[in-house]
Amino acid sequence: MPRILGVDIPNNKKIEYALRYVYGIGPFRAKKLVEQAGIDPNARAHTLTEEQLNTIAAHITENNFVVEGDLRREVLGNIKRMQAIKSYKGIRHMRGLPVRGQRTNTNARTRKGGRKTVGVVRKAGK
Repeated sequence: MPRILGVDIPNNKKIEYALRYVYGIGPFRAKKLVEQAGIDPNARAHTLTEEQLNTIAAHITENNFVVEGDLRREVLGNIKRMQAIKSYKGIRHMRGLPVRGQRTNTNARTRKGGRKTVGVVRKAGK
């Protein structure tokens, strides 16, 4: 498997799609990187040479794209800051509720977790 910036990218995918496995590189940036590096967009990841992989990595650093660990740290830092200043979004993050205005009366199971039954517990004898 080819590696770019410490991330293994899939072998049999086109390079434009394989680059998206790097955290912080989406469809637009992947397409832009392939064009800048002068690589055939239809080329598969396993056909790339070390030189081509190095060119892609060089273009990522040259364009000052924040990717992988740095981006994860930045996002986590933003969330911690919102929690520290007790902003609305920070409080929602702390409570494990949806942050972007979704309804919580129904749905929201991804953030809230599984359903918890609340009710009366009866004795076995009655």
